[in-house]
Amino acid sequence: MKALITRKVGMTSVIGDDGAAVAITLLSATPNTITQIKNDEADGYKALALGFEQNKKAGKAAQGHFKPAGLLPKIVREFRINELPEDQKVGDQINADVFNVGDVVDVVGTTKGKGFAGTIKRHNFHRGRKTHGGRSYRRPGSIGSMYPQHILKGKKMAGHMGVDRVTTKRLKVALIDTELNVIGVTGAVPGPRKGIVLIREAK
Repeated sequence: MKALITRKVGMTSVIGDDGAAVAITLLSATPNTITQIKNDEADGYKALALGFEQNKKAGKAAQGHFKPAGLLPKIVREFRINELPEDQKVGDQINADVFNVGDVVDVVGTTKGKGFAGTIKRHNFHRGRKTHGGRSYRRPGSIGSMYPQHILKGKKMAGHMGVDRVTTKRLKVALIDTELNVIGVTGAVPGPRKGIVLIREAK
């Protein structure tokens, strides 16, 4: 299984084989540790649980759960798999070299929080006119009708914006540095710097 928990570092660019500059996002891929292997008999599905970074404080339940892995991870994520690995066991590490340059991957991140946003910022509504008596400058406008006397679900309105789990599909791995534990993928990745980003081989 090709999957890792990483942290977003930032963006830069590299020169491709054709001489064109390609924008890439750098991901800090410190080694992940397998903390649990789930199977159909015990859990009802197949998955690998990976631990990322070291947790300074942990309760006794967490200490007991992660004791076989030899690590108290700060972040744990599960990745579904089709077949259980034969050459991997609890406590093994997965490094950046699990990927190769040219691999097609999906990345998952949490977008930046924007707080409470209006319809213009949140849904790209048009504003009203500024002059000639226009009073609907940044208002949303009509939101309903006489029937059915209530607002329909899914209506585009002002509200909380951001902090959404977003998957960007089919990005290419453009750079791998095993010494610095850095992976570079083409294009933009959702989330702020230092945000958690999951990277997995595209299906």
